Formats: sequence, structure tokens, C-alpha cells
Amino acid sequence: MSIILKNISKRFGNFSALDNINLEIPEGELVALLGPSGCGKTTLLRIIAGLERPDSGHVLLKGEDKTYHDIRDRGIGFVFQHYALFRHMTVFENIAFGMRVKPRKLRPTETQIRDKVHALLALVQLDWLYDRYPDQLSGGQRQRIALARALAVEPSVLLLDEPFGALDASVRKDLRQWLRHLHHNLNVTSIFVTHDQEEAMEVASQVVVFNHGHLEQQGTPSDIYDHPANAFVSRFIGDTNIIALESHHTDWLRSSGLDIPPQPDCLHVRPHDIDLSKATSDGAATAILKDWQHLGALIRVELAKPLPDGAEEIVYAEMPNDRFKQLALAIGDKVDLTIRQAHWFHEEIGRAPH
Repeated sequence: MSIILKNISKRFGNFSALDNINLEIPEGELVALLGPSGCGKTTLLRIIAGLERPDSGHVLLKGEDKTYHDIRDRGIGFVFQHYALFRHMTVFENIAFGMRVKPRKLRPTETQIRDKVHALLALVQLDWLYDRYPDQLSGGQRQRIALARALAVEPSVLLLDEPFGALDASVRKDLRQWLRHLHHNLNVTSIFVTHDQEEAMEVASQVVVFNHGHLEQQGTPSDIYDHPANAFVSRFIGDTNIIALESHHTDWLRSSGLDIPPQPDCLHVRPHDIDLSKATSDGAATAILKDWQHLGALIRVELAKPLPDGAEEIVYAEMPNDRFKQLALAIGDKVDLTIRQAHWFHEEIGRAPH
């Protein structure tokens, strides 16, 4: 089911949660609504579900205006962050619940319900837990049961609010890949809310970035990362060096072959877009190695770039482990910096690297 949101706005008192949001989600996509806490992403998810009403605007599901329709009339499955399983019901009964409360004319037979529940349990790879209670399950198992329960009513759209937020890092990692594979098999239009950029980039086919109730950018993970629409997206998605463009910066930037456009305030450079080489003498591009951290396959290098006024600007670079070993660098060494790629933006001067 395709989803079109037209001019959606929502206020809570004096707080503007959403400001004139326009968004189109094609059928079958797995979309992440990404942004910091309080940016409006969960409010938008609840408006799509019918759990909140917008102050203005329209929600179109498969071309039909559902703005003021009840959640029961939208064909939507909703998975909450904290599972919302019925603690007094077994896993089987939790999944069967949505089918059993359907109107009599639409209600499956007990045999159909039993077959459907076991098919869903097999889908989420937990059929052996059918007679357990939620308190007897791990967090990851509870989340998969909550997803199976949402799928039991055969929704046209699946909505997930911070689905892995309450789980530890190793379980989250496993469930991300599991959800992506599950979506590939089901092909149900799915939207999940997250503030975790890594989660969004790893799982979603489309990422929608929000900030302060505004939609900042929509695109594939690679589009969002490689071509940020503005300074906020560049800072929020991945690590970024933010270099203020004062006159004493331009020599070393031009030494990298960068063309500086007229009147930008700052340069954004990903750490992996900075090349290092041992310096033979001091120059515009020379920095001093302050520290480094081992990140598995990558080495993150902290560099101090001297400024004419005696202060230092900290710049971070990343490189493969073998490249770092090849350079044989030590703390205090002088290195020359070359920037392969950068983005130019207008924003406040003096922000620290993200």
C-alpha cells in the first residue's frame, strides 16, 4: 500500500511537533523515519496509524483519504517499542488475539487461527515457544512475537516505533538483519522510527531525516550519506569534521585541490575522505598526530591543525588498519592532510566536530 502525506502539521500547545510535512512512500518500501528525540517522527507514525489526528493536512493510503478514519479501518499493524504483549496470555494467544476480535463475519475459524499462528511463529523462528508467557521470553523474542501479532491481521502497512530501542546492542544487530530479510519475503510497506543512524542506514531502503518537526531530506541510505541536503543532515548522518572557513584555513584547503565556492561558512569532511602522509616540512596542510583509536578494521586518528593565532583545530581522519601500519605513525608526528571530497554549507561558525 502506498502512503502519501500532504501538508501534515501538528501542535501540542505551543510546541510544533510537525510543520507542513509532505512525504510519499511507495508500496513495498522499508522506510526509516530518522532524527533526534523530539523531532516529530513518532508523532508522524501515530498520525499514519490513526492514533493521532493532524491539525491540518491529509493521510492518503492507496490513494484514499484516511485522515479521519479509525485505526481499525486503515489496514495497519503497529509494533510498539516495549512490545505491549498481554502478560496473562501465552505466545499463541497473543498472536491469535487480533484474529479473534474481528467481527463475526470476518473472523477465521479456530482451525484457521491455529494454522495461521503456527505459520507466523515459524516465520519469526519461534514456533517452539507457542505455550510460553511473555515474562518467560528474552527481549529479542518478545519483539519478534509482537511483530508476529501485528502480522496476524494481514496489514497492508506495518509501523514500528523504535522496534529495537529497548534491546542490547548485540540483539539489535541480529534483529536488524532479520527484519530486513523478513520484509524482503513479505514485501509489506513498512515504516520504522529510530534515532539510531546506523540502524536506519543498515535496514531501510529509504531514509527520511527529521529535525524540529521539519523534513530535512528523503532518499536512499547512500544518497543521504554521500549527498547531504544541508548541514544538519551532514552532521547527523555519520561522523563529520566541521571546519570554519576563515581566511587562515583556505591555503591548506586549496592545497587539496578544492574549489571554494563564494561565501560558504564552513566545510564538512568525512573522516574517511582525508588522506594522510608523513610531512617532510611544515606547510599549510601540516597537522600533528595527537592520538588514535583502534576501531577494528579501521583506525581513527586525532589530528591537531595549528592556527596562526596559536590555537589548534582538531580534525579526525580514518583509514584501514594496514594503511596505518604502513605509515608507521607515532603520537607527535607531523603529517600532511589531503581532502578527497567535501561539502560546503552555510551555518554557524565554531561548531565542534560531530
